[in-house]
Amino acid sequence: MVTDNADVTLAKRLLDYAKQSGFVFLRAAPGEDAPLVGNRISDNWLDLIHIEGFSCDCFALRKPRSSLMTPGNSPVERRVDGSALEVLNEVLTWELGPEPTS
Repeated sequence: MVTDNADVTLAKRLLDYAKQSGFVFLRAAPGEDAPLVGNRISDNWLDLIHIEGFSCDCFALRKPRSSLMTPGNSPVERRVDGSALEVLNEVLTWELGPEPTS
C-alpha cells in the first residue's frame, strides 16, 4: 500500500474543501495526471483554479462578473501563482461577497 506524504494529503483535503466551497473541477486532458481546472461562479465573481503539478505551475485568478458584455477579457482582480498548496490556500480565503468598491 502506498501512502501519500503530508503535503499531498493536505492538498487533497484543500481540494475537497474547494469543492465544498462551490468549485467544480474537471481534468483538462485524459488521464489521471492531467491538469485539474476548477471554476466557481458567484453573483459577483468568476474564480478559476489550474493545478498543473503538485509543486509548481499552478495558478488561480478572480475576475469580477458583470452584466455588461464587453469585448475581450475582463480585468483580473486577484491572481496567485505557485504550488498546489499555495494556490489552494490563497483561493480558499477569497470571499463570495460583493465586488469591492473603487
